[in-house]
Amino acid sequence: MKIPNGHEIIGLFEKFSPKNLAVEGDKIGLQIGRLNKKVERVMIALDVLENVIDEAIEKDVQLIIAHHPPIFRPLKNIMTDTIPGRMIEKLIKNDIAVYAAHTNLDVAKGGVNDWLAEALGLEGTEVLVPTFDTKLKKLVIFVPVSHADQVREALGNAGAGFIGNYSHCSFTGAGTGRFKPGADTNPYIGKTGELEAVEEVRIETIVPETLVKKAVTAMIKAHPYEEVAYDLYPLDNKGEALGLGRIGKIAQTTLGEFAEKVKSALDVERVRVIGDLHDKVSKVAVLGGDGNKYFSHAKFKGADVYVTGDIYYHTAHDAMMQGLNMIDPGHNVEKVMKKGLTKTLQQMCQDEGYQVEIFPSEVDTNPFKYV
Repeated sequence: MKIPNGHEIIGLFEKFSPKNLAVEGDKIGLQIGRLNKKVERVMIALDVLENVIDEAIEKDVQLIIAHHPPIFRPLKNIMTDTIPGRMIEKLIKNDIAVYAAHTNLDVAKGGVNDWLAEALGLEGTEVLVPTFDTKLKKLVIFVPVSHADQVREALGNAGAGFIGNYSHCSFTGAGTGRFKPGADTNPYIGKTGELEAVEEVRIETIVPETLVKKAVTAMIKAHPYEEVAYDLYPLDNKGEALGLGRIGKIAQTTLGEFAEKVKSALDVERVRVIGDLHDKVSKVAVLGGDGNKYFSHAKFKGADVYVTGDIYYHTAHDAMMQGLNMIDPGHNVEKVMKKGLTKTLQQMCQDEGYQVEIFPSEVDTNPFKYV
């Protein structure tokens, strides 16, 4: 087992939630501190408040991965006799780095909105608001017949060959490969200076652009040749659509009954409901955080109810006039990311052989109390 540095931890994280998934102008990435250091403890937090920082100090954390960026608006100054200034001072003095993953973690497959949809029991989910089309590439490899199965398996396990709900998709054609090993080579097949003809196959598969490096690395590792012949072609085919929010089905119930389920599933004391509590609902849209401007997407896709936070007064009126029910459990329900990301990153680090402790913040950062 290896103790990783911050760059290695974030490198893994960004495979799961790439920066390019974030909406334009979002304040993501490393915000405070440095990553060129050993990291033995990572804390996952929804918000970075002073009590969260104190928790990180107490638990000897070297890196905080947060959903809400602590620096969202440009700073005019850092005055350490104010709470914002004191927070930054504490982080720097204790060498705690803060990395923010905001809308990229919302959009990511298996990220915030999928965790919310899972908690609410949605089935057959799809993206509510598409924001990103995955670019695809065609990867072509030439490999001796003896290692074809091995290379195909490595490619599929690395994420290549996914078409819809099918995995490990590829096409194979037979042919003859010719080469002459030069000086200072150590050929797997053939002799230096002699032209060699080998029965080979051409394997073609499709790869999301974000996984090209991983797929090529896995392929080369599985390939027996010292120098691997392969080609990459850009494709016009559209890949998987990613985006904000999710929409899916539940067993039919009433709006009132579903509101009770939202309270229980998302661990909130109260929810605000727009609509008739006796209305039947079976198609549900959910979008973490402030989803006011996307309510029309939920209506267009046939949602009976739209679950999101921070609903404005006039948005509620607009939704009522369009016949869309809404449930507002608050912005803080995005706290599902603490346990969800902890589990995901723990598994990724374990697979990589990293010795690092990853755990969720236990501090409640919800600013609202109900009286």
